[in-house]
Amino acid sequence: MKTWALNSLIVTSILISGCATGPNSHDPLEPMNRKIYKFNETLDQIIVRPAAKAYTSFVPSLVRTGVRNVFTNLGVINTTFNDLLQLKIRNVPVGIARFTSNLILGVGGMFDVATEMGIPYYQEDFGQTLGYWGFESGPYIVLPLLGPSSARDSLSKPVDFYLDPASHVSDDPTRWGITGLRIIDTRSTFLNSESMLSRSALDQYSFVRDSWLQRREYQVRDGAPKKDKQSKYRSKSFRELEAELELD
Repeated sequence: MKTWALNSLIVTSILISGCATGPNSHDPLEPMNRKIYKFNETLDQIIVRPAAKAYTSFVPSLVRTGVRNVFTNLGVINTTFNDLLQLKIRNVPVGIARFTSNLILGVGGMFDVATEMGIPYYQEDFGQTLGYWGFESGPYIVLPLLGPSSARDSLSKPVDFYLDPASHVSDDPTRWGITGLRIIDTRSTFLNSESMLSRSALDQYSFVRDSWLQRREYQVRDGAPKKDKQSKYRSKSFRELEAELELD
């Protein structure tokens, strides 16, 4: 299925649920979280967003795509490690094949030749691994600079950081330069959705929180529907809807 189709599906679901934002049982730290959220938003508007707009305006699209491909390919290392921890053994050689193909044939990962070769892309992190083994997410937490998270995901970040090759660059200016480029590149991907967020959310904090929690649940469960007390399963999962789109 095309990535844009799944993204559209997720965004539509988020917009529907976002219309009814409000108090959330997963957010007992809301007063503190709102203050940190406001701090992050202020920092974003003053520094990160202008840098992302300049990056989009002055850096050619081909170069930006290459940069994003490199970061995505480096992330396969973390994914493959967590596939192993989750006993998703059949995904491990896929991750190795994807990483090496893009690294060697894709000129260091700038070109995504693995996708052209039909090698699928998976994304896993240590927070998903903890969730896979039954660790509850705990309360919703907004981290300074890093944004939405949970108690479980916050505790997992040191492992994800260690598995990031950029964290092992010995030269400090180079390491911080790589980190800054990654932040700006990631932020640039959300520029086009800003107007949708401002129009759709009466309370942007609640909207971001609820959509993040929904998306994170989907990632941890690999798209499987969650059982509830009223019925055996809730409505169709993203993965089920994704399969339907593939048949169209």
